[in-house]
Amino acid sequence: MTVLKTSLRNFLAHKGRMALSAVAVLLSVAFVSGTLVFTDTMNTTFDKLFASTASDVSVSPKGAAADDESPQTGRPESLPASLVEQVGKTEGVQAAHGAIASTSVTVVNAENKNVGPTSGAPTIALNWSSNELRSVELVDGHEPRGPTDVVVDGATAEKHGLKIGDELRTIAVDGDFTAKISGIVDFKVTNPGATLVYFDTATAQRELLGKEGLFTQVQVDAKPGVSDDALKADIAAAIGDGYKLQTAAEAADAGREDVAGFLDVMKYAMLGFAGIAFLVGIFLIVNTFSMLVAQRTREIGLMRAIGSSRKQVNRSVLVEALLLGIVGSVAGVAAGVGLAVGLMKLMSSMGMELSTRDLTVAWTTPAVGLALGIVVTVLAAYIPARRAGKVSPMAALRDAGTPADGKAGRVRAGLGLALTAAGAAALWVATRADEAGPGSLWLGLGVVLSLLGFIVIGPLLAGGVVRALGVVVLRVFGPVGRMAERNALRNPRRTGATGAALMIGLALVACLSVVGSSMVASATEELDRSVGADFIVQSGTGQPIVPQAQAALEKVPGLDHVSEYKWVDAKVTDPRGRTDTADLAATDPSYMKDVRRETTSGTLADAYGTDAMSVGSEYATEHGVKVGDALTIAFKGGETAKLKVVAITEDAGGIDSGVMYTGIPTLTRYVPAERTPNSLILLAGAKEGQETQAYEAIKKALAPYPQYKASNQADYKEALKDQVGQLLNIVYGLLALAIVVAILGVVNTLALSVVERTREIGLMRAIGLSRRQLRRMIRLESVVIALFGALLGLGLGMGWGTAAQKLLALEGLGVLEIPWPTILTVFVGSAFVGLFAALVPAFRAGRMNVLNAIASE
Repeated sequence: MTVLKTSLRNFLAHKGRMALSAVAVLLSVAFVSGTLVFTDTMNTTFDKLFASTASDVSVSPKGAAADDESPQTGRPESLPASLVEQVGKTEGVQAAHGAIASTSVTVVNAENKNVGPTSGAPTIALNWSSNELRSVELVDGHEPRGPTDVVVDGATAEKHGLKIGDELRTIAVDGDFTAKISGIVDFKVTNPGATLVYFDTATAQRELLGKEGLFTQVQVDAKPGVSDDALKADIAAAIGDGYKLQTAAEAADAGREDVAGFLDVMKYAMLGFAGIAFLVGIFLIVNTFSMLVAQRTREIGLMRAIGSSRKQVNRSVLVEALLLGIVGSVAGVAAGVGLAVGLMKLMSSMGMELSTRDLTVAWTTPAVGLALGIVVTVLAAYIPARRAGKVSPMAALRDAGTPADGKAGRVRAGLGLALTAAGAAALWVATRADEAGPGSLWLGLGVVLSLLGFIVIGPLLAGGVVRALGVVVLRVFGPVGRMAERNALRNPRRTGATGAALMIGLALVACLSVVGSSMVASATEELDRSVGADFIVQSGTGQPIVPQAQAALEKVPGLDHVSEYKWVDAKVTDPRGRTDTADLAATDPSYMKDVRRETTSGTLADAYGTDAMSVGSEYATEHGVKVGDALTIAFKGGETAKLKVVAITEDAGGIDSGVMYTGIPTLTRYVPAERTPNSLILLAGAKEGQETQAYEAIKKALAPYPQYKASNQADYKEALKDQVGQLLNIVYGLLALAIVVAILGVVNTLALSVVERTREIGLMRAIGLSRRQLRRMIRLESVVIALFGALLGLGLGMGWGTAAQKLLALEGLGVLEIPWPTILTVFVGSAFVGLFAALVPAFRAGRMNVLNAIASE
């Protein structure tokens, strides 16, 4: 009880000094808790959606994809309408409804703007039936009653200002058609962001499936008392095994699997950044308790002199850390819920609607947040606590605050050098790897070891680096600058730990900047080398190009040719009998001019002959295939053919690496017209001297089809750069949390240092140092610590990025580019971070009363 009282008294006595450490714990725990609440809420939203839309039993075509779309034709797989009646007669069936759903549509308003979502969610066209009323309710107008009626969901109507009577044009694979809005529906549960449009059944069949008398699914309701599993078995017995049957639970599970990958990536990526923030926070906590222990040396010595044991002193410091962890973690869990709500609002503004009605806070969230925050805080305080336990009773006779370590110990220096050398060796091995898989393991090991090495060796580096920075940055400020330099060098361990906190975040920033810039530079070089096409037309969402858009492009004047690129769904069997999914593309012969592919054997032009194809060099090596061999190709929805290998293309680098090619006539020979895929990409070449006119004409021709983007090579490169830049900006935003915690560490170190040097500051003021000079000295000390951390972090990060680029070179990204403007901007920005961090400590130091400061103990 005495230990607890002492700890509580010390904690409250130093609550101001503990505040910034508590904020660091709060931020880290908030990020973890917010991530868990956010992902749990998304899971709840999708679970409710799947539960509300799933019928007791559903019947789909055997080969239907998870999203009910065929990747070949852009049309859903279909069922005969007669199956609805057959299923409806099965014992145990209350009702059977024919359903149609297609996501291969684009809906535009009167201004020719796409009203579909931009968040990655689909636009879904459906037929209207009474079955839809399970999940939506008609809030305005009436249901679609003919080909000129369409019903839209309320969120889409609100977002795009749509109202009853407005005209919408739907672009489907079989052509465009228009209808006026006759009704608006709202979901009974949260709609995560999809755009829904409903047509009457006959219109949906004709326009979405190509003819009437077809459905994409039969939705079945069970009679009271009949279980879903029993009904599924009865229906299977009645219609045979040529269909895919799912109960409501199975359909919901399949839906969860579809979104699980996206949610898991988001969850673990955000938790990873939270882990980085925790790591940075450890340095802040270690520094805080180390300085507090140093400042209380005389106090602890007196406690030892009056009978306190080492264990009691040790335990007292750990209890203070426990109190800090509890306070910070409890506040962090509460802040995490607020963060989750903020993330939901942000996602809603980007198009993914998430309602706070579905906010889910599982008991595991506060449990994990509290456990992490408390455990990390107590572990971080363990070393300072041990140091406190070693204080002898004789320390009561010495001045408090005497630094315990003027320089790093030999053991620490040796360990740091060993770790750094091991990390450098692992990174070097990664750069020499022949395969990306093993190389990435060496890269990860090198990153971890080199980071640990720099953390351990930080105090040793502080002496040399700070002196070098002092010559460049501080000496111009005269005696004040020299005092700032000596203050930073006074305790190398403290300076090293403070700089290391900033180093971690900036190392990751520098590494990702190098990787991102190298990716863009490599892709740009590869485009210049391999792509001969003047223009590229494709959908940003991967939708195939509808025939009417392709026809509009082919009519553009000034074009020399248009090359189709069709992705083929097929299985390939090698001469040894091994079967794999084929990466097979059917293209026009002019594609050879649009994308230059080198061959290691044979002639690529021959692949466009009858029953001929090419394979990639990796496939040929792995399967022992050579020119002249025949491969068995089983086309989905078509026949099985024997195609002769007439060329082997080089897979080392290059666009379309690993892709097999065949001619479009060969594809249409074995796949019926209604199953032949639409073009995934169109490439075009302009006639000599007509590139500018042709580009403008292409944009004009494709204007009615806003789902497709036409790019010349310059625009394509810029779009690639923008995509990488947007991804990096997201990552930088998440890393900002760790950098904020590092800034708090600098603030805390300076604040505690000012308290530690109270008498010294009073004496300097007494002998003539002005308040302005004092504040400048503290600001300069902060700047040099920040620049020290930045220099280490940027150097380490560029080393990581260079090693990572060498691995990317194995995948064809062979250009190393160091983004010097970004690196220099971050370095200069670190100086401003130091200035910002020193504002409050410098202000407090400047306000000290000289006499009181001199008289302080």
